[in-house]
Amino acid sequence: MNVADEVKARLDIVDIVSETVSLRKSGRNYVGFCPFHPNTDTPAFVVFPETQTWHCFGACAEGGDLFSFVMKREGYSFKEALTALARQAGIELEERAAAEGQKEQYDRLLQINAEAAAYFHHLLTRSPAAEFARNYLARRGLTAETIATFQLGYALDAWEALRNHFGQRGYSPEELATAGLLVERDGGTPGYDRFRNRLMIPIRDSRGRVIGFGARALAEDQQPKYMNSPQTPVFDKSRVLFGMDLARKAIRQNDEVVIVEGYMDVIQAHQQGERNVVAQMGTSLTEPQLRLIAPLARRIVLALDADAAGNAAVIRSLSVARQSLPQESVPTPTSRGTIAYEGHIVQDIYIAALPAGKDPDDILREEPARWRQIINAAQSSLDYYESLILRQNDTTTPQGKSAVVRELMPVYRDIKDNIEKEARVQSLARRLGLDERLLLAELRGSYTQPSRPRSRRRKPAAPVVEPPAEVGGLAEKPDLGDHCLSLIIARPETLAAANELLIQHTHPEIRPEDFQPSEQREIFKVLQVWTALPAPTPENLLEMADPSLAGAIERLNSRRQKAPPPPPENLDKALGNAILRLRRRTVEERITELQHLQQDAEAAGDDDSVRIYIELARQQVILRDKIDKTLDALSLTGKRRTEERMFS
Repeated sequence: MNVADEVKARLDIVDIVSETVSLRKSGRNYVGFCPFHPNTDTPAFVVFPETQTWHCFGACAEGGDLFSFVMKREGYSFKEALTALARQAGIELEERAAAEGQKEQYDRLLQINAEAAAYFHHLLTRSPAAEFARNYLARRGLTAETIATFQLGYALDAWEALRNHFGQRGYSPEELATAGLLVERDGGTPGYDRFRNRLMIPIRDSRGRVIGFGARALAEDQQPKYMNSPQTPVFDKSRVLFGMDLARKAIRQNDEVVIVEGYMDVIQAHQQGERNVVAQMGTSLTEPQLRLIAPLARRIVLALDADAAGNAAVIRSLSVARQSLPQESVPTPTSRGTIAYEGHIVQDIYIAALPAGKDPDDILREEPARWRQIINAAQSSLDYYESLILRQNDTTTPQGKSAVVRELMPVYRDIKDNIEKEARVQSLARRLGLDERLLLAELRGSYTQPSRPRSRRRKPAAPVVEPPAEVGGLAEKPDLGDHCLSLIIARPETLAAANELLIQHTHPEIRPEDFQPSEQREIFKVLQVWTALPAPTPENLLEMADPSLAGAIERLNSRRQKAPPPPPENLDKALGNAILRLRRRTVEERITELQHLQQDAEAAGDDDSVRIYIELARQQVILRDKIDKTLDALSLTGKRRTEERMFS
């Protein structure tokens, strides 16, 4: 039993959901109003104790297990939900540092940082020496509530104030230096306080733990104006976004994240009710930072300074985004009448144009309503990037024209809509005075080797591959979701091939929602990106995945190694059949659930709910019939019934 299974065994989904949703028992199940969409008339949210699952039969049409519920409710990643629920279940999980044999030091550094934040905050609010700092915050318009929320503090204008204070509390100078609070002397021995006469801003990880500090100078002659903690075993500024712990829920609710440059921008935004704002703490976004926000929001808005440095930061950020944000497989017709699957970034990236000489903090303090107008009017990153590249190159020269094409063509290839893609190329050709056929050929030249391998032609008589039926000589019913994931790991091109097959039969392509256990959903999200790599391997799959998924992926790898490889000519049927069967099983469960709900409503005399449940069940029956029709078209005689016995 892995950790996720153990958590499910110890916790009851009814208890977890009841923490935030008012449930009432209805027969064998529990119903309530959905917490994820407006729902005040008929309760559409149902919790099923027998299967330990939940489902919204209203506008959301979503469902899952207790992990997916907590992930959606709190805006957590799977790892964070696993950690939180494991703690609630009394299960000890190893921290990242523990895996490196450094848990004791890791915990000690977190403790030092937490106490340092409390120490600085106490000085800011109580010490006479912090009067200037308090006046500074008052001029910035920050309230006592905001100061407390962010636990802002003050570092005394003294060389050894912190060192002496923490020395009296039992912390060694070496520990304080490792935490980044002391500056080391040339010989490597701990020296004096790193932060002196500065406004202290605690930096927290996504779980709200203090891992470092930002510090703003308070004297005019102090340099640098802002400084951060150095890199430590618990702090790496390239892997954290300031304010993420407070912004996570708002980001998920709004499906939008606004990224700014400075700490004060974030603090002022939160005070003004703009809670989906985080800071990048550097000149450009990094891949780890983008991976923090990718699962939470589809719309990413960069609100950076409108100067040369800001433009350079935007270009670097967009470049990193193109390489690191998750991609989805989009079917694209080719000139040969086939379908090519191309990877396109899921997120929409926008650039908010800030007034010259103004930063977000200024706008939020002086004209709060204008901030939302600026964010809503943000320019698409492609429009911004086009105009920037054209301004930066002399398009009257052949070299300048070539530079523009080299910069913009890779970006155009990422456009999902083929009409927009060609329209932009035609417009660029006119602006550069080039033959559009030349640029269109350059654009299409990338399709000869798409990032996702194409499906191979299939021999109609090839048999459908069955999942392994025996392990260790004993008959064992394999999990159908695991079987689907194993097929993708065995042959990465299987995903694109199966998606093409499903679309040909008017079914949606494979989605994370096809998998009920949250662990399988998260693995599939990783596989979507992994299969788009030029050379996907089991090794780089493990590197891409969160460590919390490593055990499950290794188990799938083991299944892959024991199973006979699917015939290459039958890849689409192997996975396509399995996914359709997985969907059919889910539909059957929905029909059964709705029948139970209908019976409960009839017993309670609730005629309105009875009519709703009958209609929902009818829709599910139509979907089941459509799946059956496709399975019949794909399966050989008797094969489908054999598979049903294996996976029912």
